[in-house]
Amino acid sequence: MHPQEQPESARPLDGIRVVELEGIGPGPTLGMLLADFGAEVLRVARPGYEVYADPVTGRGKATLAADLKTPEGAAAVREAIHAADVLIDPFRPGVLERLGLGPEAMLAAHPRLVYVRLTGWGQDGPLAQRAGHDITYIALSGALEGIGRPGEAPTPPLNLIGDMGGGAAMAAFGVCAALVERSRSGKGQVIDAAILDGTVALTAMFHGMRLPAGRNDSLLGGAQPFYDSYACADGRHVAVGALEQPFWEALVAALDLPEGFRNRGAVLPAELRAALAERFATRSRDDWAALLEPLDACVAPILSFAEAAEHPHAVARDLFVEHQGRRQPAPAPRLSRTPARIGTGDSDGAALLARWRSGCR
Repeated sequence: MHPQEQPESARPLDGIRVVELEGIGPGPTLGMLLADFGAEVLRVARPGYEVYADPVTGRGKATLAADLKTPEGAAAVREAIHAADVLIDPFRPGVLERLGLGPEAMLAAHPRLVYVRLTGWGQDGPLAQRAGHDITYIALSGALEGIGRPGEAPTPPLNLIGDMGGGAAMAAFGVCAALVERSRSGKGQVIDAAILDGTVALTAMFHGMRLPAGRNDSLLGGAQPFYDSYACADGRHVAVGALEQPFWEALVAALDLPEGFRNRGAVLPAELRAALAERFATRSRDDWAALLEPLDACVAPILSFAEAAEHPHAVARDLFVEHQGRRQPAPAPRLSRTPARIGTGDSDGAALLARWRSGCR
């Protein structure tokens, strides 16, 4: 049974109040992560834009309509921030300062506040005021250059590495770290959660490996035939990750490749790739999955989002749940004693703010 299906119990962030200012991508995802683990999240959206919130990343949140550019809207948001533990600021540096909601003013009035500034480039530096998206952040991190086959342009990996990994997930870690520290000092602080910073931090292993720059030498980005994807007879694909020698030997045996291929260092990479491509093209993706998934050959079918929810392993571990009529990813990771779950708190932001005003937690 997934924690989502268990009876309600305490969650790690129960009692933590979060104000999430309207944004897209990493900001709402950060709010979702905190809400799944028990935080009460009040999402502030411009009037008329409340309905555009993504229903999955918006799960477990309440929404308050407020225009920060009006005195009334700014006052309502200021009141919510003063009652909150965490503020998620998704704007460029200086935006909230101009509205009188910057960190200096907010922490002076509310010293326990954890003020998260989630941006692409960070609060300073020559690019701080420039526009950007996931692809531009990971381009400057060095990560994008290592993704794709030699001789081809780098391949954008959705927006998982920058926005969601270096941004939302790293910011969530920062929030939890700041809350732990606050429990000792009684003081909040500002978190400069730049997507570029977080993405660079996540590349630590590659710097430790001292890999040469570029896709020609990339071990994990598609340059090596034993760590790549291949087309099958039905036009769908399988992913091969046979990095270690035992996994590679299991794959060679299962594909009935020549015995000499067991020592892949003695075979040209282009020859290995051609042999794998030719072999995988002889059967459908699902035929290969049935043959290879039971083996320690590190091969898996490449699934669509819809197919991923139906895979036997996903079903067995309840990786997807039904919530408000929509199938969606379940909260992660799994805690044994205080597991995360999708909340069912107030959807009415005004009602939630009224409760915050009353001091109830």
